[in-house]
Amino acid sequence: MSGFKSDFLHTLSERGFIHQISDESGLDELFRKEIVTAYIGFDPTAPSLHAGGLIQIMMLHWMQATGHQPISLMGGGTGMVGDPSFKDEARQLMTPATIEANIASIKTVFSNYLTYGDGPKDALMINNADWLLGINYLEFLRDVGRHFSVNRMLSFDSVKTRLDREQSLSFLEFNYMILQAYDFVELHKRTGCRLQMGGSDQWGNIINGIDLGHRMGTPQLYALTSPLLTTASGAKMGKSVNGAIWLNPDMLSAYDFWQYWRNTEDADVTRFLKLYTTLPMAEIERLSKLGGSEINEVKKILATEITAMLHGRSAAEQAAETARKTFEEGALADNLPSVEIPTAELEAGLGLLTLIVRAGLAVSNGEARRHVQGGAVRINDEAVSDERRLIGTGDVTADNVVKLSLGKKKHILVRPA
Repeated sequence: MSGFKSDFLHTLSERGFIHQISDESGLDELFRKEIVTAYIGFDPTAPSLHAGGLIQIMMLHWMQATGHQPISLMGGGTGMVGDPSFKDEARQLMTPATIEANIASIKTVFSNYLTYGDGPKDALMINNADWLLGINYLEFLRDVGRHFSVNRMLSFDSVKTRLDREQSLSFLEFNYMILQAYDFVELHKRTGCRLQMGGSDQWGNIINGIDLGHRMGTPQLYALTSPLLTTASGAKMGKSVNGAIWLNPDMLSAYDFWQYWRNTEDADVTRFLKLYTTLPMAEIERLSKLGGSEINEVKKILATEITAMLHGRSAAEQAAETARKTFEEGALADNLPSVEIPTAELEAGLGLLTLIVRAGLAVSNGEARRHVQGGAVRINDEAVSDERRLIGTGDVTADNVVKLSLGKKKHILVRPA
């Protein structure tokens, strides 16, 4: 059991969200006596966040669920600079139009986890471009920049790793940590925000904000970080063989999202139930005791619960049913992922390797060839060993599709268009 008295920190602790806190007893007391406002910053580097960021979103969810006010801060201003933390090289700079489009796309995901509005416990969506884009450079240097020691900034792990490898760190990127620290102070001024949360790689940046607040006259500010997650086998969270596990449905279907979690390694199931679902701890305790073949049923519960939060309960149950039909009955489910191929190409005959790449089951003909040679590819549930095989109209079934399968778990319906 955790030693925390506040609902929020107790919940985070028993579910495995906490890596470090700047002042445990002070923050616990604050959460006990008042409605606390806290934020996490999100970089708009792509049109969607991926599953690696889900732990942060769940922290904001639990904050609101225990009666406090979360802020999802969009880095519209800092996104123009790019966070250099632990990166080997400078990020490509994005145009303001790209940043705006990414933020608009990312915003749609948050409303599945948080309730936004004007009440004291309603979540806020704020863009740091609101204050960063209008900064007067000389005033900012004088009022904020003077509080930063370059010696100290050079000692941060995120900076040191770049310098130790003799990799260039531009002045632009060096400013990022000053801007992030200033965000914390500005958010306190605008909303009374007292806590910044983030992944453990953000610890130095968050502490910077606390120090700046102290120097600029804010009350005590706090830091809370979550562990940087990898799977039991060491893979990075949110990444799969086929790329990132995106949260936006137009970038990854509910079915593919469900499948990602269904394929969780046995050793991760209990940990993921705690972090990524809202199932009560007693229920998770019960499920964690199941072993053997029953663990596959627990994985389906895990996948359905996580998918339901993001895509809605009916989409999650439909994904589970599609999987059951496909794997247990060998049936052809209409809502399997599909790819359209012009009928003319099928009439002329389309190369198997080309089709595998077009369907997204391989990134190159070479990878597709290895799949075929390894016996992993099937057309309409028949194994295919000839890598030069052409797929044509004769392969189209009575359902007007060609079922292309890779292994037991990846199926794409090829539809003539």
